[in-house]
Amino acid sequence: MSQYQIAVIVGSLRRDSINRKLANALIKLGPADFSFKLLEIGDLPLYNQDDDDNQAQSVVRLKSEVKAATGLIFVTPEYNRSMPGVLKNALDNASRPYGTSAWTGKPAGILGASIGQIGTALAQQHLRNTLAYLDVPTMGQPEVFIQVKEGFFDGVGDITNPDTVKFLQGWMERYVQWVKRHAQ
Repeated sequence: MSQYQIAVIVGSLRRDSINRKLANALIKLGPADFSFKLLEIGDLPLYNQDDDDNQAQSVVRLKSEVKAATGLIFVTPEYNRSMPGVLKNALDNASRPYGTSAWTGKPAGILGASIGQIGTALAQQHLRNTLAYLDVPTMGQPEVFIQVKEGFFDGVGDITNPDTVKFLQGWMERYVQWVKRHAQ
C-alpha cells in the first residue's frame, strides 16, 4: 500500500475529456510511494441545504474518499470563464453541513487543459478562491495552463511532446514535496 493516497478530481464528465486524459497521464508520473484514485463526481445530486441531515449515498462516498486521501489533485476544464458546475457542486456537497467539510487541510494541486490559448487560467483562479475558503492549502507554483491541439495525446492517451512531459514531471515533483510538507 502506498504511503500517500491522492484523490484526483476531474471537473469534466465527458467520456473523451482532455482533462481526464491529462489526469491519467499525470498519474503515470507519480512516485512509487504515491497512489492515485480518480473520484466520481457525476452521480452527485445538486447541492441542497435541505439534504444536509440526510446526504445521498454518493455524497457520503465522496466525503469518505476525500477524508481518506492525503492530498488532492484537481484537473479542470474551463466553462464560460469559470470552473464547471459539476466541480463546484462536488465542492459544495463535500463541504456540508457546515463544520463537517471533507476538504479541510488537504494539500492540493490544480491543473487544466483546454483547446483555448489561455488554457484554464480563469477556471483555476475561481477554483483557488473556493479552495481558499474551504481551508485547502493549494500549491501556487508552477501553474499549469495547457492548450491541447491535435496530436497532443497519442492513441493510448500519453502526451506526445517530451518537453510537456518534462514540465509535468517537474510539476509532479513539486506537488509531491507540497503534499509531504503538509502531511507532517
